[in-house]
Amino acid sequence: MKIRNIPQELVKRFEITPSADNIYDLPAIWFKNNVIYLIDQRVLPNKFEISEVKNYEDVIFAINDMVIRGAPAIGAMAAYGMAQAADQKQDHDLEMVRDKFLATRPTAFDLFFAVEHMMTRLAAGEKPALAAENYVQEIIARCRTIGKFGNELIKDGDKVLTHCNAGALATVDHGTALAPMRFANEHGKNIFVYVDETRPRLQGAKLTAWELYNEGISHTLIVDNAAGYYLHCGEIDLVITGADRITRNGDAANKIGTYEKAVLAHENGVPFYIAAPISTIDMSKTSGSEIPIEERGSEEVLMVNGLPITNEGICARNPAFDVTPHKYITGFITEFGVLKPDEIEDVVKNKALSGLKSGSL
Repeated sequence: MKIRNIPQELVKRFEITPSADNIYDLPAIWFKNNVIYLIDQRVLPNKFEISEVKNYEDVIFAINDMVIRGAPAIGAMAAYGMAQAADQKQDHDLEMVRDKFLATRPTAFDLFFAVEHMMTRLAAGEKPALAAENYVQEIIARCRTIGKFGNELIKDGDKVLTHCNAGALATVDHGTALAPMRFANEHGKNIFVYVDETRPRLQGAKLTAWELYNEGISHTLIVDNAAGYYLHCGEIDLVITGADRITRNGDAANKIGTYEKAVLAHENGVPFYIAAPISTIDMSKTSGSEIPIEERGSEEVLMVNGLPITNEGICARNPAFDVTPHKYITGFITEFGVLKPDEIEDVVKNKALSGLKSGSL
């Protein structure tokens, strides 16, 4: 992803080379000499820091504390973490590490997909670092392809609404929901993006707006409950979000607040798309009612940037995700093209799973 400003001490330490126009290109996470390096998403946009993860316990902390977040990026973190653990297996049992990883974020299916993929590749005798890197590079390539297909849906002059962060930070590079916007911008289309702030952790305000600024894509930040106003006023031409888990029938779990955006888009005749790689599709779940929904701590709702916003003693609930029924979803932008909800099962069976059996994603 493009980054305009990186502290010079980090540029020197990590040997980051800028492009000709002095813009840096860096993935959200990478693996070198059995150490995982990742952009710390907790401190953006006010600071730019790179965290170093050296063992499976650090991996668990990074995922739980959302140093890294976004389903494909969590999957990449887990893949690198499994490689790291395999090389350090004298200190622990690999199956134990797998189970601990799976317990961190129960809704994000890419985590489960990546861990099981790594267990299969390691059992087949593949070198851990190579297996993990192949997995991550394949996810990056698939996100890039998502961008190409999604670009075909965006016309010059379109105004696009997105929710939460499904950009490079959430996927290692390119993004899912933001990938089509990146491609549209690169192809000279004059697009404009409405960015939901995304309470309670403000991933839209802190992360998506930061990515769009670095990419030079025109955008504006809106509070979550303003989306309906702009949809009703005809200010939005299409909605594109990511997903954390998609079921066989096309129901999709994504950041809390996505469901209401889909219903509002449907009510106002605005197409609603979800962008996600096949690794986000959970074929073991027939519908969204079977998706486990992570509920996070109430302090995320009661505080903003560490400061309380209510009086003491107030209770809060904090579901991290909601489920959008497939009837509200116009299509899924995948690496196999734009699919209708009722096409998902056949495509996964005929294309994605055959590739998985042969050793690739």
